[in-house]
Amino acid sequence: MTAPRLTALDHLVLTVTDIDATVGFYTGALGMNAEVFHPADGSRRTALRFGQQKINLHPAAAPFDPKAAHPGPGTADLCFLTETPLSDWQAHLADREIAIEHGPIRRTGATGPILSLYIRDPDGNLIEIATPIG
Repeated sequence: MTAPRLTALDHLVLTVTDIDATVGFYTGALGMNAEVFHPADGSRRTALRFGQQKINLHPAAAPFDPKAAHPGPGTADLCFLTETPLSDWQAHLADREIAIEHGPIRRTGATGPILSLYIRDPDGNLIEIATPIG
């Protein structure tokens, strides 16, 4: 029998201190779209969409179940791919007074070499913005 295989990442969860601040950062700085949705339990939740992926936001003060064993703001390290030149990102981030912590620097992504910039979101999560090389 062949072992089962995964095909894609559908969503991930970020535990955040302030949903509104997080939405403002990811929509304004990274161009994601905010979405409110109502899961089967009837609660009201917020997500960020980009491409075919989404990031569900859980409030640190009351994260939804089930959750990670130790959910906490500022514990993520995320890499997002872009087709926009990093020089455009540098200008965009400078206009928004978002500090670039590191880069551009060569790294290795899931499918090969990438060129990356590193910034922080409002909770201190490390955000990598990368373009494929080659």
